[in-house]
Amino acid sequence: MRTAVRVTAAVVLAATLATGCAAGPEAGAVAPTAPAAAPPDVASPAATPGGPTSAPPAAVPATLSFTGRTLDGTAFSAAALAGRPVLLWFWAPWCATCASQAWTVAEIAPAYRDTVPIVGVAGLGEQKAMKDFVTEFDLGGTTQIDDRNGALWRRFKVTEQSTFVVLDRTGRVVHQGFLDGEALTRQVETLARG
Repeated sequence: MRTAVRVTAAVVLAATLATGCAAGPEAGAVAPTAPAAAPPDVASPAATPGGPTSAPPAAVPATLSFTGRTLDGTAFSAAALAGRPVLLWFWAPWCATCASQAWTVAEIAPAYRDTVPIVGVAGLGEQKAMKDFVTEFDLGGTTQIDDRNGALWRRFKVTEQSTFVVLDRTGRVVHQGFLDGEALTRQVETLARG
């Protein structure tokens, strides 16, 4: 069954690569571009306990001062990721490039969950399509934020998918843009080493 899903995904991927992803589901569609200030629907996190009780909580950088809801409706606070490098992956459910990267994310995310979390930020689509994408590409074990309203896309000035925003341990953006599977794997391995 899994092989059939992958073969089907490969066929869909090949068929849609010719049309590209950056144009959006409709010709000319572009992700919103607004100032980086957090919109009202992206709240500042409350104090979040985290980590071992013997270590003080890490200071929360501005880049991780946001909350949201996952695709399954669970509350999410990025403050819980403070003190670790983090990859934010901005994707859309209809994007062929995102689909090709999903296999790499699904493969490496579980191994680095505690050292370099990868957090998906789903946008530019309907919730059902986003959930179907997560199921199809075995991404259920990776946090996926529901950003249909584009609040986080605007906050990080993401104008096309697939985009990775790579944050170091201090919350500083060290990369923003495209990463293929090999580059993504190298980036995560490098961040995990320190």
